[in-house]
Amino acid sequence: MSYVMPVLNEETDLEEAVNAVLTQDYPGQTELVLSLGPSTDGTDVIAARLAAADSRLRLVHNPEANISKGLNLALRATVHPIIVRVDAHATLSDGYTRAAVRTLHRTGAANVGGVMSAHGKGAVQRAIAVGYNSRMGLGGAAYHGHGEAGPAESAYLGVFRREPLFAVGLFDEGIARGEDWELNLRLREAGHLVYFDPDLTVTYWPRASWGALARQFHATGVWRGELVRRHGASNSLRFFAPPALVLLITVAIIVAVLQATGVLHGWLGLVGSLAYAPLGLYLALLLGTAVSAKNAGGLAARVLVPGVLATMHVAWGTGFLRGVVTGGEGTVDTSRVRIEDPAAG
Repeated sequence: MSYVMPVLNEETDLEEAVNAVLTQDYPGQTELVLSLGPSTDGTDVIAARLAAADSRLRLVHNPEANISKGLNLALRATVHPIIVRVDAHATLSDGYTRAAVRTLHRTGAANVGGVMSAHGKGAVQRAIAVGYNSRMGLGGAAYHGHGEAGPAESAYLGVFRREPLFAVGLFDEGIARGEDWELNLRLREAGHLVYFDPDLTVTYWPRASWGALARQFHATGVWRGELVRRHGASNSLRFFAPPALVLLITVAIIVAVLQATGVLHGWLGLVGSLAYAPLGLYLALLLGTAVSAKNAGGLAARVLVPGVLATMHVAWGTGFLRGVVTGGEGTVDTSRVRIEDPAAG
């Protein structure tokens, strides 16, 4: 079994992620290839220490922060017929590999993925985790825990058969975000099955600050806009909700200014006020998500949920509009460049 893990500034979570891989109960030989990006914290020191202590762990160096290039470097260094993608800020559940391979064989899929279960260690990170886990936050994709077992558009991380993965050309190194969705699109277009299994769970540790969250979602939105430029109708309609929100907010601001200056008055002013109604509904949905959220971890995190959701949507939506107009080239996710202490949330 081969595992690949791209790594950049992950000193907080790396050791836990590696241990969760190396303690999987899957029989047979195991290798874990870490693709080390240009970290500025203690990540490389931790990786070297772990590699020296366990011969199953190997290191390759990725001089760029491009995740697709890092993944491909690691993939080309593997030798086994089944490959599991892991992230350094994610922890595989016990028995994950064994269950995933069983599903892979049972369904004949080229790629199997499970649930991204976001968790947090401080109020801000817990609130961000609520955003990840809610339908309101990321649109209800199956791998956020909102779907039933079956064929899927994409898969979180992924447990791949080597042959189809290499046959479609691995990850597109020209894509810096959304690379997993694009790869799964090519697998499906080649006639392969991508399968979602809700019994597979991975603990995901999201960004732990407002600034990092906004930078991450803006970059992700830019690259989704690029993918819309490339693949058009292959993109789900849910990807268009955040940019629609941004445009609606823009219209509402313009109407408010025109009303305040007297340009819009009388019946025109009343008609213009209709632009506020959808925003009122949106705010009600944000508050409803905060009230009904499960596992928010207390009032301190719960009261932050509306702001977290709005940050996700607006950052993603503005990025999307930028990406559709200018493309994604040159946009890099810098949200993990600075070290974050999750307990400081």
